[in-house]
Amino acid sequence: MAEIDLKKIGYKVLHIASSLGASSAEVFLSRSRDLSIEVSNRQLETMKLAEEQGLGIRIFQNNRLGFVYSSDFTDSALDQMVHQAIANAKSTAEDKFNLLPPKPNETYPELDLFDEEIPRVPVEEKIALAQEIENRARQYDPRIKITERCAYSDSSYEVAVFNSLGVAGEYQGAYCGASAFLVAEEQGDSQTGFGFQYKLKYRELDPEFIAKEAAQKAVRMLGAKGIDTKNMTTVFDPYVATNFLGLLAQSLSADSVQKGKSRLAGRINEQVVSPLISIVDDGTKTGGIMSSPFDGEGVPCRKNVLINQGILTGFLYNTYTAAKEGKQSTGNGVRGSYKSTPEVGTTNFYIENGNLPRDQLLKQVTSGIYITDVLGMHTANPISGDFSLGAAGLLLENGEFGRPVRGIAIAGNIFDLFNAIDAVGSDLTFFVGKGSPTLKIREMTVSGN
Repeated sequence: MAEIDLKKIGYKVLHIASSLGASSAEVFLSRSRDLSIEVSNRQLETMKLAEEQGLGIRIFQNNRLGFVYSSDFTDSALDQMVHQAIANAKSTAEDKFNLLPPKPNETYPELDLFDEEIPRVPVEEKIALAQEIENRARQYDPRIKITERCAYSDSSYEVAVFNSLGVAGEYQGAYCGASAFLVAEEQGDSQTGFGFQYKLKYRELDPEFIAKEAAQKAVRMLGAKGIDTKNMTTVFDPYVATNFLGLLAQSLSADSVQKGKSRLAGRINEQVVSPLISIVDDGTKTGGIMSSPFDGEGVPCRKNVLINQGILTGFLYNTYTAAKEGKQSTGNGVRGSYKSTPEVGTTNFYIENGNLPRDQLLKQVTSGIYITDVLGMHTANPISGDFSLGAAGLLLENGEFGRPVRGIAIAGNIFDLFNAIDAVGSDLTFFVGKGSPTLKIREMTVSGN
């Protein structure tokens, strides 16, 4: 990426805003370089390299908010943007909670987020890494017949935020990832499997792990059949558990609470889930893909314990929602890009480890089912917590995996489910920004034939 002084541009915007009489102003700037590679049948299918830069300006005038964004960093464009933001502010409703965060008292945490190897490694090596994943997957089992896709991707980025109250932050980051989507075939049956991994360090990507995970998932589901409807002990694979955790995330947002869209409103210091469950959002987690020194408003990121041993201890806030309650932002003013304003969002959001290795947790199950995949999570209701999902998995008999199962459904309520958890594994696994260990649910109705 061409050299651009984000600080110089940021302060130029603030100077223009001040000279035009704006009460206060903020500028958020970002630049990124994204690479994606896909291979199939040992051949390069697609390769895309994209670079993007832009800035978003928020102007606050008499408790009114004006917002604009652009990818143009020229002086004339910056001047025009500030004028437009001020004009936009005049057309919006007055809201006394439209505030900017002040300059933080503490320094931003120092995080190791930029691996120079990610942008420096030749693209040929990255293509070879994707091809290696495919080769290892096919070598794992002869029943792996089709490669839907093996891919590599990475992103290098810079973020900066400045405001007229003294906030001034800049940082550089990068991450990389690889994945495999495979099809196994046997006696006319075909099953898919996937594996993926994201890391902050290029050399920590493990092609063998990704290939093995995808191949195992595909092969183990061959011959899957239905079962009769019954109540049974249910174990969630970490990937499935993170899907349910994502459904719970909205209820832990102060924005949802204030809009009457959270069943957890008014329940601080009450037990809301199983005492075995602690839920954390940590924007400074070592190795976390979503880690950053500050959020989209320049508020320092931190570790927020939201549920501690089943007890609700707090919610996630940005500056706006915090002002409504006379609180401080938790560093969760998250932006999708420079094109959006900071909304309340999660960073590295996860269920803390329990004390049971997965094998020991499984040995607790005399007869049950291990759920490996769910379908239709987008249909679940994040407000009520109700869900009805298609599912697939493996039967459990005396702590051992049995035959594969498909064509089943699980239904219930997310809050009832989290209260019924009676064992938590020690195998916390992250899937980009969400993580969970293996979870055991005392009993669920599994609908089948």
